[in-house]
Amino acid sequence: MSFYSNLKERFPGSLRLVILLLQVVPISICIGSAVALFLWLLDKATTTRQQFPWLLFLLPLGGLLIHFLYKSIGKNAEKGNNLLIEEIHEPSAGIPKRMAPLVLFSTIVTHLFGGSAGREGTAVQMGGSISAAIAGWFRTTDKDSLQILLTAGIAAGFGAVFGTPVTGAIFAMEVLTIGRIRYNALLPCIFAAIIANYTCSVWGIHHTQYHILFKNTLQYFSADSFQLLWKIVVSAIAFGLAAFLFADLTSFLKKTFQRFIKIDWFIPVVGAIIIIVLTYILGTDDYLGLGVTSPNPNGVSIVNAFNEGGATYFSWFWKLLFTAITLSSGFKGGEVTPLFFIGAALGNTLAILFHAPVDLFAALGFIAVFAAATNTPIACTIMGVELFGGEHILFFALACFISYFFSGHSGIYSSQKIGVAKLGSPYAGEKNLSESFSRRRKVVAAILDKLRKQKQKNKPS
Repeated sequence: MSFYSNLKERFPGSLRLVILLLQVVPISICIGSAVALFLWLLDKATTTRQQFPWLLFLLPLGGLLIHFLYKSIGKNAEKGNNLLIEEIHEPSAGIPKRMAPLVLFSTIVTHLFGGSAGREGTAVQMGGSISAAIAGWFRTTDKDSLQILLTAGIAAGFGAVFGTPVTGAIFAMEVLTIGRIRYNALLPCIFAAIIANYTCSVWGIHHTQYHILFKNTLQYFSADSFQLLWKIVVSAIAFGLAAFLFADLTSFLKKTFQRFIKIDWFIPVVGAIIIIVLTYILGTDDYLGLGVTSPNPNGVSIVNAFNEGGATYFSWFWKLLFTAITLSSGFKGGEVTPLFFIGAALGNTLAILFHAPVDLFAALGFIAVFAAATNTPIACTIMGVELFGGEHILFFALACFISYFFSGHSGIYSSQKIGVAKLGSPYAGEKNLSESFSRRRKVVAAILDKLRKQKQKNKPS
């Protein structure tokens, strides 16, 4: 018996893991480089739009271009992140190689012309597409290995785009099924996220730095600590409800556009026109694009939301509405950075109302709305530590887990499976979030129908 055969017989799991880790290295380097290119292009697109505000009027044309691109050559790539989740759960047609360049180009177009979108979805889809392509070149046909490599691709894309490798690794495993984590992909995911993040930084990409100046000097079980804790609990409930509103509004608007606009290419045009009209009604372009920073020192942005006066009472809602319209009408990008904006702005507002530390509550909203919308409270708690430091980890965990429960069986990924139903959820029988959305729509339709019949019954004859 040869040395290789003997090794394979004695340590089959370890040898398979080593092979996977060796495959992860080139995959992660490619993903990190692709994400670096994407972030560089995104920065150029954002700067160009801010310099030339008239580009917003070309948003309808950008929407048409994206629509016809996906319709002509996109095929199942149109499903985006949901396709990745489906393929990891039940491999079928595979991830098309065209997904990466398509979503890269479409996201840049969306941001260049003023669509309100993010970047996580793009990075994750690029990661999944590149991972699937390289796995094919390695002739990896084993189902479990393919699932692990796809999960590692998600980890690499997420870790590189935000500069949070540990979060990326946990997110990739936690996002697949609510209430369950697939630990068989842990080492490949951590390797992938670290290598991709390092590769991205080698290309000269720098991530935004956030700071919480509030120092936690409170003694546990003191009156002051309880006062701060109840404010965090109430705020976390609000963060969960905001995430629920975003997910269901985006789903509702998508169904509404499809129901009332029979010409499919006209949907992005209508969405773009609504964005343009809203921008001029509000008299600000703060809710366009990523929203991480603003060229106006007094503008609303994620960074400014960490300061008192950095957001208005309804800034969170306007960003939520702009993003829901943008994504539901067919534009591309991610949801996560807008969720950061929504959470930070809502946290700013709640801090003012509760006379609480603004920077702390902006940070809590930043991670908690994301946790609730993606059903990944563990990953988001870790993100809080990676972005803001570990001093406030108790507050991070409290906000993320409470918001997670109060968002119910909703989320931005309809293909997400429900492994363990959330405590107290009235919809404990669904297999995935798509079924939860459908049931809620039926419940709302039944209530509206009942109210309509009651109104007709009470109408004098």
